[in-house]
Amino acid sequence: MKKFMKLRSFAMAALLFTSAFGFSSCEKDTEVAPIIENDKVRGPYDQKGVFILNEGNFGTPNGSISFLSDSAGYQVQNNIFSAANAGRALGDVVQDMVLHDTLAYIVANNSNKIEVVNAFTFKTVAVVENLQQPRYFAALNGDKGYVTEWVNYGSNGRVSVINLKTNEIIKSIPVGAMPEQLLISDGKLYVANSGGNTISVINTTTDVVVNTMQVPDGPSEFVQDKNGTIWVLGAGKVVYTADWSAIDYEKTTAGSLSSFTDPLKGVQTITFPSNQSVPKNLAINGTGDKLYYNYQGKTMAYPVSGTVGSPTVVIDRSFYGMEVDPETGNIYGSDENGFSGDGTVFIYNADGQKLKEFRAGIAPNGFVFN
Repeated sequence: MKKFMKLRSFAMAALLFTSAFGFSSCEKDTEVAPIIENDKVRGPYDQKGVFILNEGNFGTPNGSISFLSDSAGYQVQNNIFSAANAGRALGDVVQDMVLHDTLAYIVANNSNKIEVVNAFTFKTVAVVENLQQPRYFAALNGDKGYVTEWVNYGSNGRVSVINLKTNEIIKSIPVGAMPEQLLISDGKLYVANSGGNTISVINTTTDVVVNTMQVPDGPSEFVQDKNGTIWVLGAGKVVYTADWSAIDYEKTTAGSLSSFTDPLKGVQTITFPSNQSVPKNLAINGTGDKLYYNYQGKTMAYPVSGTVGSPTVVIDRSFYGMEVDPETGNIYGSDENGFSGDGTVFIYNADGQKLKEFRAGIAPNGFVFN
């Protein structure tokens, strides 16, 4: 699943419609989002809405992007990348997307590439290739970005440094096993090494690992709250029996939620009560004061000033992918529907009341708010 980066078009802000919250049904055929006539509009996606990342089926290039438009009556357009690129397939396992300046960086994990597209038209402007199982991307500025790569399943991975002017890899930094999400804060790049129990800390000026933090097993997801505290969700370590027929719960470790403000001053950790459920989908609201995550088949809310006893159940189900709209506080979740046909997207308000559901592409796994 994906973290989000927020991009707003100031030129569009005064043009967006204000209407009652409503949705139309999702059509399978792709339609381009309507363009509001104005010479400052840079393309059909230069408007408020949410991009939906559809993972697709592993081993096939049918990953896709959908767009839910605020200003077009909450209509959904599917396959917007293919529509903008003469029908060309996006790739195999769409893992992550980040909006930065006027571009969108789309990580296609099993296609070993990052597709760089115009954020307002979704036409390709470049492709970053020669990656090995890329997972997540982050942009430091307009000149430099980073992508985590597993390289090989179960082995140590790396972070590749990308020149965003030329879209070429300029350096690779060895990190721990199976690196997942990354987070940039105060001149440091934090990398969650999900195949072990460490976080690599990289100086973004020198692009050198300056610290390796010990955390509970399976760190994979980051958010940063209003106080600057960094939170990391650990999935725990799942251990199977010798014949791989079942999970060995005597050796499997529970998930965790850890936090720190300074990597040199230690980590505070909350261990989840059971090792028979894997926590996932860490998200934070727009005001930075409430965390959300899925655990034991439910969606939990946790105030950043809370204690171990303070999580509350917001939605009585979990999701394949989940994110929180930073403006409305609405919770977007998805169901992959067994990877058979189109997946389903659900929208709930912050109190857990369902507002709508609709179909998107195959295995929707993330949301990026525009």
